[in-house]
Amino acid sequence: MNRKKSPGSGAGGRNVWTIMKKEFARFFGDKKLVFTTLLLPGLLIYAVYSFMGEGITRQFSPDEENPPVIYGENMPASVQTILDQTSLPWQETQDAEAVKEEIREKTADLLLVFPEDFDRQVEAYQTSEEPAPEIQIFFNSSQSSSQSAYTQIRELLDQYETGLANKFDVNRSQETGEPFDLATKEDTTAQVFSMLLPLLLMVFLFSGCMAVVPESIAGEKERGTIATLLVTPVRRWELAVGKILSLSIIALLSGISSFAGTILSLPKLMGAAADSMSASVYGISEYLLLLGLVLSTVLVLTALMAIISSFAKSVKEAGTAVTPLMIVVMFLAITSMMGGGPAQDVLLYMIPLYNTVQSMVSIFSLQYSMVCVGVAIVSNLICSVLLAYVVTRLFSSEKVMFTR
Repeated sequence: MNRKKSPGSGAGGRNVWTIMKKEFARFFGDKKLVFTTLLLPGLLIYAVYSFMGEGITRQFSPDEENPPVIYGENMPASVQTILDQTSLPWQETQDAEAVKEEIREKTADLLLVFPEDFDRQVEAYQTSEEPAPEIQIFFNSSQSSSQSAYTQIRELLDQYETGLANKFDVNRSQETGEPFDLATKEDTTAQVFSMLLPLLLMVFLFSGCMAVVPESIAGEKERGTIATLLVTPVRRWELAVGKILSLSIIALLSGISSFAGTILSLPKLMGAAADSMSASVYGISEYLLLLGLVLSTVLVLTALMAIISSFAKSVKEAGTAVTPLMIVVMFLAITSMMGGGPAQDVLLYMIPLYNTVQSMVSIFSLQYSMVCVGVAIVSNLICSVLLAYVVTRLFSSEKVMFTR
């Protein structure tokens, strides 16, 4: 007597692939959804960050076409000579109070007030027990040209004051072209990227998962289409794995789009500071480790959201229920900006999501340990398997899946 195979036996891989193809067809068949989930985030981030960067650069950069004008009361000959050697125009004034009012109204930039006979007082000054001659600088910090003028003038006067003491030199060999700042592009890039990019990556990965998971599970419950899937000859674990894998791939693509937009806009966002950085400091090994880390993290986030969405009756309810998870992820992501470098205890790399942030910090700071990053990836994968099992159990519960 021939024994009939149970539904789905021996076809686990094919059934999982069938579920994945169904999810891909649903997603990629909707051009609007593809645009808003994959293309729009990267384009918006690039446009917004580039616009912000240009605005910040204009705000804090001096206007070369309209340089700030320096006003001086009792301007001594020694300071006049210093200003004449710069590109800053200046003029003498006899009405300091009027210039102050113009500075308040943002129609003037900066006023220098010197005591009468400033050069003579400086030459006669001998002991610190007596008050030194005072130079008063009036400016408006809310005006970029005024703030820029103050910074330049303050630096010139500090250099002038140092020169008067003439008891030691400050970085004299700098004049020969030898730099005293020994920081390299690698150092600067690693410091900035290790603080900024882990936070951004976690935000993008979470947003990518959020854009697809609730709609696929809670949305199908809301529309009643999940019931059709559950009565097909497909095992519940195959359905759970197929959905988790397909949704993870889509979420990963969304995260890559956002990440690409950020990387491309970073030079404009950081302005002149970007000249001292270069992403070329990272090699193929760093990118491969980062890819493995991102893939394992997306699996964890997708599985967590799948569990939450399984209990929700609608997409809106699922979005609300995911909020606590979002808070936890954002809190963990912010730890990358607290400084101090990556965690050293290998046991900490066994904590899902937290290990992702710490591993990213270690990779971007070029201080990573293959063992720690490997532990993080394996830990995330194990956590994903356990969470997928929970999703399978939820899909097997009629009370959970058929509640609308």
